[in-house]
Amino acid sequence: MYGMFGWYDPSIILLVPAIIFTIFAQAKVKSAYSRYSNIPTDRGITGAQAARMILDSNGMGHVPIEIVPGTLTDHYDPANDVMRLSSDVYHGSSVASVCIAAHESGHAIQDGTSYGFLTFRSKMAPVVSVTSSLSWPLLIIGLIIAQAGNAATGNLIFDIGVLFFLVVILFHTVTLPVEFNASSRALKQINQLGILDASELKGAKKVLSAAAMTYVAALATAIANLIRILVLRGRD
Repeated sequence: MYGMFGWYDPSIILLVPAIIFTIFAQAKVKSAYSRYSNIPTDRGITGAQAARMILDSNGMGHVPIEIVPGTLTDHYDPANDVMRLSSDVYHGSSVASVCIAAHESGHAIQDGTSYGFLTFRSKMAPVVSVTSSLSWPLLIIGLIIAQAGNAATGNLIFDIGVLFFLVVILFHTVTLPVEFNASSRALKQINQLGILDASELKGAKKVLSAAAMTYVAALATAIANLIRILVLRGRD
């Protein structure tokens, strides 16, 4: 048992590319955010003002914008129809602050237009919160029972864990078009409303593309974990 889950388990090598990619993606986000959070916009528009402009111009003046604690904790809450921005983004007038606020506004527009992938992801969220917390315990319990001599029961529990993990992967997969579409909407709104000038749009694209890489990395890591799970399953 320890050989499968211990540090010397050879199947761990399957995760190495995904881990490297994740580290690279996170570094890109931190680098882009650090650089462009120090570059003020020519018009001096804050994140909150940018979000308000975008929301109002898309018939979503009813959506409130609140301040949420933390850094990069910005999000749009479709359940309560409210946008929450971190203090730095809310008050900041940097290119990064405007980009993040515009991206979350993109999610609000998705919600307002009943964007299919966002609707599907929102409905999946309660299920994923359960399957993600139960998948690994089921996988481990299944392996323990199988190795203890009860292969039929152990494999059944393990396979249920695999199905739960597949739900998590589906959630990560659906998240990609949601995030890419929100960024696309953000750039369109920033350009149309003149929130940033032409020279600042290049930086905006870098911030949003760097953020998108983290979602790709999350999916890659989940897929790598699934492959490792199936390798462990094949050892029985």
